[in-house]
Amino acid sequence: MSFNKSRQLQVALNAAQSASQIIQSYAKSGFPKETKVVDGTQLGLVTKADLAAEEAIVESIRDSFPDHAFLAEEAYADTVVAENLWIIDPIDGTNNFAHGIPHYSVSIAYYESGQAQCGVIANPATEEVFWCQRGRGAWLGDTQVSVGKEASLDEAIIATGFYYDRGKMMKETLATIERLFENNIRGIRRFGSAALDLAYVGCGRYSAFFEYQLYPWDFAAGKLFVEEAGGKTTTCCGNEIPIQTTTMLATNRVLHDQTLDVVRLG
Repeated sequence: MSFNKSRQLQVALNAAQSASQIIQSYAKSGFPKETKVVDGTQLGLVTKADLAAEEAIVESIRDSFPDHAFLAEEAYADTVVAENLWIIDPIDGTNNFAHGIPHYSVSIAYYESGQAQCGVIANPATEEVFWCQRGRGAWLGDTQVSVGKEASLDEAIIATGFYYDRGKMMKETLATIERLFENNIRGIRRFGSAALDLAYVGCGRYSAFFEYQLYPWDFAAGKLFVEEAGGKTTTCCGNEIPIQTTTMLATNRVLHDQTLDVVRLG
């Protein structure tokens, strides 16, 4: 590695490590599970591990950057506009975590003037740590990674996710999966952590990922990771991704237009 990590990236890596330790301590000792309800809609589960990990991340960052703002899934979900903004998902894949499935992640991204500067995605169960810094590439541990080279959909493994909606959005997702198979893709994967799905696109494990509703904390780190790995991200209408609830398509760039033609909304 021929560059020094930024202070923000190093703080994010340390915070992710601390949160991972907290999460795994809960995984070993057990914990109660509660259903999260927002505006009358059930949004899966929340655990004490989510809350403890988020608070540990925020406290760790505040020690170094006391004036920075936070946008985080559990207790800091309101701030969107800030000069120096940390976007955090303490456990992306809580349903997996709560059911003992070792596929969940800590996601931390730092944004400056609305632009991502660095990001970390860590899987506490496998100890894989994906990280990136603007202009410095995407990394898995000490190894720089890049997107895959698949040039046609019949070579592609494509990942997706389902929001908690059980109506129109679910049906649209299933219809899109059907269209992808009609285009002879190699396979579909749905593992339940958008941050890890994006990391997997960035390191070439998946050719593409799409989902029809994501929050900023789901994609803030993964979006930059894909781009630094040579990939491309847009909404599922082909527009730039905003820092708000949105659709998302991430690809190895070569397949972007082909995939967008299939997953496009509107």
